[in-house]
Amino acid sequence: MKNQKKIGVIDLCSNKSNKGLWARYMYPNYASIMPQVVSAWCQEEGHLVEYVTYTGSENLKKILPKDVDIVFINSYTEGALLAYALSNYFRHHGAITALGGPHAKSYPLDAVKYFDYVFGFTNREMIEDVLKDGGRQRPIGIHLSASKQPAQLPGVVERWPFIEKNLAKARFFKAVPMIGSVGCPYSCSFCVDSTVPYQPLDYEALKEDLRFVSKKMKRPIVGWHDPNFGVRFEDYIGLIEEAVPKGSMRFAAESSLSLLTEKNLKRMNQNGFVGILPGIESWFEMGNKSKSQRKAGKEKLFQVAAHVNMIMEYIPYVQTNFVLGLDSDSGEEPWELSKEYIDLVPGAFPVYALMTSFGRSAPLNLQYQKDGRIIPLPFHFLNTFNAFNVRPMNYSWEAFYKKTIDLISYGFSRKVIWNRVLNSKSRTAKTVNLIRSVSRAGPVRVKYLKSVLQQFKNPDFRKFFAGESTIIPAFYHHQIQKDLADFYDWLPDGAIYHDPNAWLNEKEREGVFQKS
Repeated sequence: MKNQKKIGVIDLCSNKSNKGLWARYMYPNYASIMPQVVSAWCQEEGHLVEYVTYTGSENLKKILPKDVDIVFINSYTEGALLAYALSNYFRHHGAITALGGPHAKSYPLDAVKYFDYVFGFTNREMIEDVLKDGGRQRPIGIHLSASKQPAQLPGVVERWPFIEKNLAKARFFKAVPMIGSVGCPYSCSFCVDSTVPYQPLDYEALKEDLRFVSKKMKRPIVGWHDPNFGVRFEDYIGLIEEAVPKGSMRFAAESSLSLLTEKNLKRMNQNGFVGILPGIESWFEMGNKSKSQRKAGKEKLFQVAAHVNMIMEYIPYVQTNFVLGLDSDSGEEPWELSKEYIDLVPGAFPVYALMTSFGRSAPLNLQYQKDGRIIPLPFHFLNTFNAFNVRPMNYSWEAFYKKTIDLISYGFSRKVIWNRVLNSKSRTAKTVNLIRSVSRAGPVRVKYLKSVLQQFKNPDFRKFFAGESTIIPAFYHHQIQKDLADFYDWLPDGAIYHDPNAWLNEKEREGVFQKS
C-alpha cells in the first residue's frame, strides 16, 4: 500500500511494574476500548498496527513497538508521567506521538507540551487526518477534539485480534469488553461522564457482537464498559435475550441503584448477570442515583442496605462504590454510617474512592479551582485510591487520613473479610472477594495511607498540602523515580509539575470568570 505506515498503539493499564496477586489476575481486564478502536481504524486504512497493553507484569522495554512512524498512547492521569516519558522516548527515535484517554481529556493544556497530538472526543476522521497529513508538532502539540462522542464504534468483531491478546494474559478472570452506550443521564458534579450526553450505540451491531463472542468462547464473561448500563433497560435486556441463548453467557456491568429494581434484577439473573457495580457515593448526596430521593444519613443507610442485600439475591457479585471527601461530609457520622453499612451488607465489596479533581473532567473541578482548593500533587498519584488533591472542607488533612485509614482498616479486618467471603453467593464471588480483600484494596492500601499520614510530621510536606509551597515533597519524588525505573531518565524536564488551575486560568482568559 502506498504511504503505508507502521503504527504503535499502547494502552497503559498500570503506571509501574506490579507483581501483586490482583494485578496479575485482573489487570489484563482493565484494558480500554478506545485503543482497540483506534487500532481497528488504522488497520482498516491499510496501516500496520502493533497493539500493546501494559499491565505492570510485563517488561515494558521489551514489549514496546519498534520502528514505528506514529505511536498512540492511552493513559489515565495516574499513568501520565509514564506516558510523557514514553512520548519523549519515541520522539527521540523519530516517531510522531499522540495521547488519548482520560488524561488527554482532563489535562490537554499540559499534555500538548509533551505530545504532537492530544485527543479529546475522538472520531475516525480525526485519526485519518493525522495518519494522512499529520507531522511533528513541536515544541507545543495540537489539541484535537470532536464536538461529541462517535455515533458508532468498531465492535467486538473488528476488535477481536486485540481483545484476544488481552484474554491470553488474563489468568483467572477473562472478560470480553463491550460498550452499549456512552455518556450518562445523571449530573453528579464530580463525575467525568456527567457532561457527556447519553447516547446508545447501534443495537443490531451489539447483537452481532454477542453472537460472535458466543461462538468464540464457552460461557464467556462480557464486561460492559458503559458508564451506567441499563439506562434503557428494556432495549438492552431485550437485545441480550434475542442474541444470547439463556445460560450461555455471563455479564458484569456498572449501574445505578435506581435502575436495579427487583423486576429488572430478575431478568438480569435469568440472562446471566453475575456482577454489578452500583454507585452509592455518599450518605448525604446523589439520592437520585440510589433511588433514595430526599433520604439522607441513617434513613438512606437502611434503605440502601436493604436494596443491596436484595440485589445479592439475584446477582452473586456486588461492588458498591463510595466517594470520601465530598463537601457534604462532616463530623463522625459519614464514617460511622459506612462502618454500619459493612455490617448490614456483609457480602458486598466496598470501594472507597478519595475525592479527586481531574483537571477539566467534571463541572465541580472548576469551582474547586476558583476556591483555591486544588493541591498540585503530581499526576502519578491521582488515582482516587491512595491520594487525593482537593483540600477537605470540613476536616484537616491529618484528620481525614486518620478517618480514612480507620474505615478501610475496619472494612478489611480479618473478621470482616471472612464474613464477606462466607456471605458471597458463588464460588467465583468468594474467590474474587478474598483476593481483592487481602491485596491492594485492604492491607496494602492501609499501609500506604499510613506512610502518607506519617509524612505530615515533615514541615515541608505540611506546607505543600497547606498550599504554602509548590515544591513536590521528596516522599513523592522518590516514589516517581522508583516506579518509572528505567523510564525516569526519559521524563521531560518539569513534567512532575503542572498547573492545577489551568482550566480556571483558561476560562479567565476567555472572560468566563473574573479573578477574585
